[in-house]
This record gives sequence, C-alpha cells and structure tokens, in this order.
Amino acid sequence: MKKFLLFTAVALFAFTTAQSQEFRIGFKGGVNIASIGGDYVDGLDPLVGFHLGGLVEIPLMGKFAIQPELLYSSQGAKYGNYLGIDLGDYEEKLLLSYINVPIMAKYYIIEGLSVELGPQIGVLVSSKYKGKDEDGDFEVDNKDAFNSLDVAIGIGASYRLNNGLFFSLRFNKGITKINQDSEFELYDGEDPIPGFDYSYKQHNNVFQVSAGYSF
Repeated sequence: MKKFLLFTAVALFAFTTAQSQEFRIGFKGGVNIASIGGDYVDGLDPLVGFHLGGLVEIPLMGKFAIQPELLYSSQGAKYGNYLGIDLGDYEEKLLLSYINVPIMAKYYIIEGLSVELGPQIGVLVSSKYKGKDEDGDFEVDNKDAFNSLDVAIGIGASYRLNNGLFFSLRFNKGITKINQDSEFELYDGEDPIPGFDYSYKQHNNVFQVSAGYSF
C-alpha cells in the first residue's frame, strides 16, 4: 500500500510539473542512411533515403521529457556483389517504406542540448525490388516477403535553438526480424546456392540526420 501511495504521489507530481511547462509541437525531416543487418548480408550496401513527419515534446520532471513522433521513412538496401553474385553494371535496390512511431525519452544535458533513447514501432506500407537488366528497368512488389511490423531501439542527440529550429542525429537498431521465412530456392545462375538457411533473420539499421522546427 505504501509503495502504491508513493507511486501515485510521484505520478501526480510529474503530471503537475508537466502541466506547468510548455508542450512543444513540431515537424522534422532529413536523410536516412539505411542498411540491413543479420544473416546473408554480404554484398548489401547502404541505401540513402529520407524521413518526414511530426512530433510532440511533453515535458516531465526536471530535465526529462517524452517525445512521441509519427514519421514516414524510406529504408532498405542496395545490392552489390550479393552472396558472391556479381551484378556487374546493373543496379538493384530493395525499397522498404514504413510509417514509424518512435517514443523517445529525452534528457537535457544543458539548455537546448538533449540525449534521447527509446523504442520505435514501424508498420510496413510498401516493399519493392527495383533494378535494371539487359531488358531495361524492372520493378517487383515483394511486400508479402516481409513482416508487417518492425521494432527498433533508437539512440541519439538533438540541439534546439532559441528560435525553435533543431538538429538531431539518431541511430535506429532493428531488434525484430523483417523478412518472412523463405520458401524459394536462391540460385547463382542455374545452380542453387549451397548451404542456404531459409529461416535466416535480417533486421533494419537506419542512421538519421534531421532538421526541424518546434513551437
């Protein structure tokens, strides 16, 4: 009972403190440097994408705050010499599009400068395999090959100016498997690749550079 009363008192104090401070609403956008980690990633190169969306910063006690966000994010990877298969001059890309919801806990080290850590849940909205071969450009919808939900942990830092502009860096490390179990054989020419484990696990990794405005 004492623990419950103490928890209630702390929660009420935090809520009251938050109400006495200003909420901030804003928007942000920037560059993604996306890659895929896990099994069978040799020859998968980083892909440059972007993110764009809105946020709310909710102040808590002292120097702490919570920042939920809603972002569109383009991710994926480029195929180079994938699994030893040389693609030559042909360019192929895996384009994954997500609606991501990060919920970041922020701590202000000094005025304007904060560090942040928190989970992110993503919903896959599209997945396409695009490239070019001797017949020209091609595009394949392969959304069914990927899981619809993605979970990551984000860590980063942000600096906000007095005029409301802010700049941030963040790394999102995927912690759940993005690919469905493979039900097809992977070939190098006419020969199947030996020793390929069709229950392989891959995850998203995304480094983000952002700029935004909050008020």
